[in-house]
Amino acid sequence: MIRLHDKGVYWYSGAPSEDGRGVAPEEGRGRTMAYGILSAHDQGGDEGLRIKFDSLISHDITYVGIIQTAKGSGLKKFPVPYVMTNCHNSLCAVGGTINADDHAFGLSAAKKYGGIFVPPSMAVIHQYAREEMAGCGRMILGSDSHTRYGALGTMGVGEGGPEIVKQLLSATYDIAAPQVVLVYLTGEPRQGVGPQDVAIALCGAVYKNGFVKNKVLEFAGPGVAKLPMDFRIGIDVMTTETACLSSIWETDSMVEEYYDVHGRSGDYRRLEPREGAYYDSLIEIDLSTVEPMIAMPFHPSEAYTIHELQANLGDILRETEKSALDKFNGKVKLDLVSKIVNGQLQCDQGVIAGCSGGMYDNIAEAAAILESGSIGSGYFGLTVYPPSIPVAMELMENGVTMSLTRAGAIFKPSFCGPCFGAGDVPANDGFSIRHVTRNFPNREGSKPADGQLAAVALMDARSIAATARNGGVLTAATDVDYMPPEPVQRRYDRSAYEKRVYQGFGKADPSVELRLGPNITEWPEIPSLSEDLLIELASVIRDPVTTTDELIPSGDTSSYRSNPLKLATFALSRRDPQYVGRTEKIRGEEAKRAAGEPSEDILKVWNALGRDSEELKNCSIGSAIFANKPGDGSAREQAASCQRVLGGCANICYEYATKRYRSNCINWGMLPFNIDEDTDFPYEPGDFIFVPGIRKAVLADAADVPAKAVSGGKVTDITLHLPALTEKEREIILEGCLMNWYASQNKDK
Repeated sequence: MIRLHDKGVYWYSGAPSEDGRGVAPEEGRGRTMAYGILSAHDQGGDEGLRIKFDSLISHDITYVGIIQTAKGSGLKKFPVPYVMTNCHNSLCAVGGTINADDHAFGLSAAKKYGGIFVPPSMAVIHQYAREEMAGCGRMILGSDSHTRYGALGTMGVGEGGPEIVKQLLSATYDIAAPQVVLVYLTGEPRQGVGPQDVAIALCGAVYKNGFVKNKVLEFAGPGVAKLPMDFRIGIDVMTTETACLSSIWETDSMVEEYYDVHGRSGDYRRLEPREGAYYDSLIEIDLSTVEPMIAMPFHPSEAYTIHELQANLGDILRETEKSALDKFNGKVKLDLVSKIVNGQLQCDQGVIAGCSGGMYDNIAEAAAILESGSIGSGYFGLTVYPPSIPVAMELMENGVTMSLTRAGAIFKPSFCGPCFGAGDVPANDGFSIRHVTRNFPNREGSKPADGQLAAVALMDARSIAATARNGGVLTAATDVDYMPPEPVQRRYDRSAYEKRVYQGFGKADPSVELRLGPNITEWPEIPSLSEDLLIELASVIRDPVTTTDELIPSGDTSSYRSNPLKLATFALSRRDPQYVGRTEKIRGEEAKRAAGEPSEDILKVWNALGRDSEELKNCSIGSAIFANKPGDGSAREQAASCQRVLGGCANICYEYATKRYRSNCINWGMLPFNIDEDTDFPYEPGDFIFVPGIRKAVLADAADVPAKAVSGGKVTDITLHLPALTEKEREIILEGCLMNWYASQNKDK
């Protein structure tokens, strides 16, 4: 299905070529679509790219903290269109009034600073961006990791909230010039194969080997023209799960028609690679060979064809059960083998939802597969979430909603909950098949610390419908006979947006007071970096990859994102429940040291290091997490900020899973330490790492930082690394966090 070529290629006559015809790679890279857009948004500078985006977008898990941070840093008005959607905490189901309080805050902020406010249940964040904000050649920054609009000719980047704050304060998004990977599409998908099948196959091919990590994917080739827009969009949004930085597709008459239908013809222009465009590597996908896929728990890259799973059912399910045991240290078990009934896998739940699954074509195809069929009255159920009011209206007008409802499906409002653990939580040991973006542990909403665990597998809406038609027995859509839906003239009715969305860009009113509910609190004071640093390990995680969902759980905890200290009490709660207690003890140690009364435990460590007690006055004490590869998944900055408000001062790892998590750590003033991959890290919670002269090392841009580890009274040398910090990143770390940095910039103004 997919072939990888880890060497540079050029673009000539609509196809990849190894012959550069005299064009140097650096010159050729500038001929890609990606660099055409990046260059147009680059503000210039000595260190990489300094990007200003055309617009920004956030949802109700992130916008309160972003605005509070920006306000504390001197925000006066939004300099570019900033959209605030309400699609994550829109159920208002947890914590009493706090979700609706956030929504009232968001509208008041839109009025005060000149923003765009989309009320709850009207649209999921990325669908609104596609319908109303995208444009060929534009760039959009979102505080959600699935900010991907490449199929519409727009480069979307998902980052943590501090990067949104920088843009709101007219600063830049600073990155090293990224590599570009050509994704060359040929062939045409068979009936029954959908965008999620292609996306899962792609994730399976490139995630674990890091083939596209922090790179830009550029989609081109004759296969693009064979894909309808919803199909392209469905692949594109899932590129986040490959760990790439962004994506862009060539545009054609279908993209032009999309903008025409949405009343924005002026936002279309033709994008295509120029002759001699250079790509650092190549991915070839023959769409005609893609089969119905399933991504088994607990990652979109756990990719199998459905037929492969059916042929090796017991072995693969047992491997998944073992993965769950390893993931949760044997404290909770997952029973999937019992779901094999008469040699077939019995699923418990189907969900088609959100920015990847809830597209019109996916739902219409599911309706065609279930036409005159029935989901049945057993344990299996099917839930459908259209991505926006305009799409929901179109589905109703064309009879799609009626058809699926007659088959037994349940329609719900536009909501992201099934993708992050706040909607349709399965029963314990449940096996849910979902056309959503992620299937990380706990993103289905279970709580392993309470003995609960369920499993989510990702599938395309077509095979979910085929499974539903078969009473929940796993079935590939290519194995059922059905008449595909008749093509319809797509229409777009924005009347609901015109009546309800607050369009405030350019209309900032400083006299408006922000509406603050009792859960909306300011950030606590964050200290600057001390001369020396004594780090106590609060958690050591040796999993191959640690997700942001494990660092700060999603689901019901999302309701507390406006209260930094309250939210922090959930940090690592579903992965290392002792973490918060350990950090509180470490914070207490730092408070005693700052008061000149260090504890006996700290004095023992200090004496083991051979340091004079007077030197302890210039050495702060903070906590840290060690993980092999932290930060996969969501862009949410709370994965870092929760550590910081609990007294965290550093992360230590072999490798950061994503740029965005490392950036979040830096923006919250935490040292993003690496150690060599061939270095053993034998230390456990309660052990210490002393970093003398850390402030001088950061000032000097030292890439290697000598340190001392203290374990069981024994002191050993250890070398930490701080590679590739920009001047601004060093300044932020020295000041203690991005807010402090802005305050220092503005103190004399």
